[in-house]
Amino acid sequence: MFSRSLLFLVVASTSGAALADTVWLKNGDRLTGTIKLFDGGKLLLQTDYGGAIPLDWDKIATLESSQELLVKQDDFTGERAKSLQRADDGKVILANGETPKTVELASIEQMIRPKPVVEDLVWKGNIDLALDYKRAEKDTDDYDVDFKTQARHGRWRHLAEGEYNREFSDDVRTADNWAAEYALDRFLTEKWFWQGRLEYKHDNVEELERQRTLGTGPGYQFWDDELGAFSLGSLLNRTDHQYANGEKENFYAVSMKWDYNRYLIGKTVEMFTNGEVGKPLGNAADYTLDAELGLRYKVTDWASLNMKAEKDMVSGSEGEIDETRYTIGFGVGW
Repeated sequence: MFSRSLLFLVVASTSGAALADTVWLKNGDRLTGTIKLFDGGKLLLQTDYGGAIPLDWDKIATLESSQELLVKQDDFTGERAKSLQRADDGKVILANGETPKTVELASIEQMIRPKPVVEDLVWKGNIDLALDYKRAEKDTDDYDVDFKTQARHGRWRHLAEGEYNREFSDDVRTADNWAAEYALDRFLTEKWFWQGRLEYKHDNVEELERQRTLGTGPGYQFWDDELGAFSLGSLLNRTDHQYANGEKENFYAVSMKWDYNRYLIGKTVEMFTNGEVGKPLGNAADYTLDAELGLRYKVTDWASLNMKAEKDMVSGSEGEIDETRYTIGFGVGW
């Protein structure tokens, strides 16, 4: 009985080890874990001993995996591999049930787990919540909810974000507004893309009740990988304003948008900033600025604490608006 039990434990441990993915480095080291994805020159290996470890692709000699992976040798098409098998240094074998195919590691652009509908779909995002209660001579309650998400497949990238803010001072509503934005990017090359954007803002307190902006223009993706992303976009916009008294106006503007984030300290800390600076055409305003800067600290794989500063500025002949908001809150990400 003892021998059978010992044999069972040996077989179980051997099977568990066989199911682990293995990466051989050029310096002779061997790492085991689960391959999460390869993108932007980084292979993300999930381990029991060190969490998620990003590995430089050019430091890898070969690898093997029992997972089914979508292996892309260019930016837009891919091949399903039932498993990956070890090969000579600088190569890997794609096993798909037919004749195994040996490819150069340098020729692989991306590896991800296949999706049931859109095979190369990559989806990420976060939702942040901030609450501020102050009880003093003047009581204030402030609620702020933000979300931002991005999905990419092939040449297309979808971006959506929104914000809701509500504030009371001594039970008097001093702020009540929300905003939503959707953008669709079409990648023309690996880095260059063309963007179309729709933005809508609604305010239940201020004189400017509704804002709608339609824009289009080129953009450039400097990088987008497991350690962060950075892109710039230039847009020609048409903006329509509707005021609480029923008056309306519209104008055209040119703007520059940026979106940057960077993970630090083993992806436990994220630094991010995004925003837009614009110049209205034939309008009284000299320039406008809407920017956000913050830090996000991961408490678990999905939960985080965040601290943000938001800046809104309008400069023109009719006066200036300069508002800054600071929030600290809790969020979830995927």
